[in-house]
Amino acid sequence: MAERRKPNTALADAIAESGCTYEALAREIRAVAAEAGEALHTSRSAVHSWVRGGTPHGQTGLYIAEALTRRMKRKVTLTTIGLGCAGIGEVLGADPLASATDLGRFVILRRRDFLNAAFATAAVGLPLAYDHEAVAATLRAAERGSSVGGEEVDTVRRLTETFRSADDRLGGGHGLTAVTAYLTDTVVPLLGGRFPSAAVRRSAFGAAATLACLVGWKHHDLGREGAAQRYYLLGFQLACESDPAGHGAWMMRALTHQALDLGHPASCIDLAEEALRRASGRVDRQTEALLLVTCARAYGAGGEGGRAAASLLSAEDAMLAGDDQVPSYAAASGPVPATVASHTGKTLTGMRDHRAAEKHYRTALKGRTPGTYQRVHGLTMVNLGKSVAAQHRYEEAVALWSRSLDFMDGVTSDRNRKEIRTIQSAAASYRRRRVPGAEALNQRAADLLRVQA
Repeated sequence: MAERRKPNTALADAIAESGCTYEALAREIRAVAAEAGEALHTSRSAVHSWVRGGTPHGQTGLYIAEALTRRMKRKVTLTTIGLGCAGIGEVLGADPLASATDLGRFVILRRRDFLNAAFATAAVGLPLAYDHEAVAATLRAAERGSSVGGEEVDTVRRLTETFRSADDRLGGGHGLTAVTAYLTDTVVPLLGGRFPSAAVRRSAFGAAATLACLVGWKHHDLGREGAAQRYYLLGFQLACESDPAGHGAWMMRALTHQALDLGHPASCIDLAEEALRRASGRVDRQTEALLLVTCARAYGAGGEGGRAAASLLSAEDAMLAGDDQVPSYAAASGPVPATVASHTGKTLTGMRDHRAAEKHYRTALKGRTPGTYQRVHGLTMVNLGKSVAAQHRYEEAVALWSRSLDFMDGVTSDRNRKEIRTIQSAAASYRRRRVPGAEALNQRAADLLRVQA
C-alpha cells in the first residue's frame, strides 16, 4: 500500500459524520465486498492507514464509498472521500449515480476546473466499448431504500419538459443551477430505490437520462464543452439502463453532434453508424430519420460526400415513411421535419452546396414556432443568412441577420454571442462596401453584445 504525503481529511470527515468506528467501518467494507463476490480482510488498521493517506487497492475504494453510503443514508462517492477525481475515464465507470452526484456538486459549487474543462476528443468513442450489462448488474445489486412508482417518474418527466421549454426560450444559462440540483438531489436518489417492475425501472432511468441530456445541452449552449460532454456521457449510461437500442443510440447522437459542432469529426462516423445500427428496426421511422441525418453530417465532415448525400436521401425517405409518435427523448429536439431540414442544411453547408442548404434552412424555419423555439429559430436564421451571403446576396443576408437578432435578445447563450460576433464582423465588412443596412446591423450587434456581456 503506497503512502501519500497528506492525510485524507475528506475520508476522516466522512467517517466522523457517519458516527462509526474504524472497526465497524472495516466490518461493513468486508460485508459489501462479500456481496460483490470478493473476500477482503480489511481491519481497523487498514482504515487508519487510509485516513493517514494510504491508497486502497483494486475495488476497495468503491466498497468504502458504499459502506459509508449505507451508514450515512446518502450517496457517498470516491470524490467525496478523497479517493477519486473527475477524470473523463471515470465517467463510464461502474457507478453512474456516483458520477451524477459528483458532477452535480461540481456545478453547484461552481468548480472552475470542471466548468472550464476542455472537450476531450478521446472520449467521443467511449460509448463504442461500453459494457452496460456489467453496470446494470452493479446498479441492481445496490438498489435499496423506498419504493419508486410511476407517479414519481411522471413528475420527473413533467418538470424536465418545463425546464426544457424555458431553455428553448431563454437559453442554457437560465435555471442551470436549479436543473442540476433537481437531477442531483431528487432524481439520482430515486434511481437508487426499489422499483415495482422492470418497466418502471426502465422508465425512471429514461427520464433521468433525458434530464441529464438537458443539463449537458445547457452547458453546451454556454460554451462549457467539457462539462457538457461529461453530462452527455452520463446521459448515455442512464439511457442504456432504460433502452440501450433506442435511447442509448439517441445519446450517442448527442455526443456526435457536439463533436461535429466543435469541428472534431474523428470517431464521429463510427459513433453515428453504431447509433443507427443499434436503433434500426427498434425505433420508429421518424427517429431513424434523425439518426440517418446525423450519419450524413458525420460523413460530410469526414469528407465522404457521396455517403453523406445517400444518407440525406435515406433520412428524407424515413421521415416521409413514418408518422408514428416519436419517443419522448427524441421529441425534445422539436418537430422532426424541421430538425431533419436544419441538419440537412448544416451538412450541405459543410459540403459547400449553399443553394441547397438555403432551401433546407428555410424549410426548418417554417417548421418551428418562433415563440416556442426562440434560440433555435434565431440560430437557424443566422445559418440561412450565411448561405445567402455565400451566394453573394449580401443585402438579403443583412436583413436576415437583423431578424435573427430579434430572437437572440434576452437569450443567455454563448452560441448566440459567438454568432452575434460573426454577424458584427460581417456587417463591419459590408459597411465598408456600403451594403444597405450593414451600418445599422453592426451597431445593433455591438449593442446586444454589450448588454449580454
